[in-house]
Amino acid sequence: MPDFFAAERPEYVFLAAAKVGGIVANNTYRAEFLYDNLAIAANIIEAAYRNGVTKLMFLGSSCIYPKMAPQPLREESLLTGLLEETNEPYAIAKIAGIKLCEAYRDQYGCNFISVMPTNLYGIGDNYHPQNSHVLPALIRRFHEAKENNKEEVVIWGTGTPLREFLFADDLADACVFLMQNYNAKQFLNIGVGHDISIKDLAYLVKEVIGYEGNIAFDTTKPDGTPRKLMDVSRLHALGWKHTMELKEGIELSYRDFLQKNYAER
Repeated sequence: MPDFFAAERPEYVFLAAAKVGGIVANNTYRAEFLYDNLAIAANIIEAAYRNGVTKLMFLGSSCIYPKMAPQPLREESLLTGLLEETNEPYAIAKIAGIKLCEAYRDQYGCNFISVMPTNLYGIGDNYHPQNSHVLPALIRRFHEAKENNKEEVVIWGTGTPLREFLFADDLADACVFLMQNYNAKQFLNIGVGHDISIKDLAYLVKEVIGYEGNIAFDTTKPDGTPRKLMDVSRLHALGWKHTMELKEGIELSYRDFLQKNYAER
């Protein structure tokens, strides 16, 4: 990494690289999720400092917040309680990235900022049956059920947890906006400001895909954090809001899924 920075001399860095996944991946590969994400953040932030990068943006995750933090999640809630157990290693690594940016700003005067996106989805998503996040996992599951004429699709948990979803293109737009307009130490949430239950999400995906079977909820499986709605008032005050609504975004994602045969991966 230091050699790359020395050779290319980037002026602006969007640090979005990470080892990511859903509940299963997070809970199965706990050591990898902690080590790999710590290494990514530490190596790139240090290289950016050493090579005089003008500005760096570190992208974290809404899972940095305590499991039972007040909703919606405000930036001030960081480190005020226990993390959700299944994704604790990933969350700790992301918190470390935030604190690295703050420390390099405090000690060296680096213009390093951090943003915390909510759950993302969109074109080119990861649809792996074990390692994908909930929305692409549902797209694949309902698609395969439709193709194979299955009578039922089983969803993990009770369906009651609430989640917020941001189209990936909206996140990219927000990141460029903040890179141009935001220079403060305080990290910022990026989201849409409203959420949906997993149950309602499943029925929405079912509708978009045209699956006509039943949905069952396996309540022996974990739900994860009850709710993770981001408070985006600071972001809205700066003048940025999302443009893609959820149903339209799912329709675009499913069209991309069909065109590129992600189900084969």
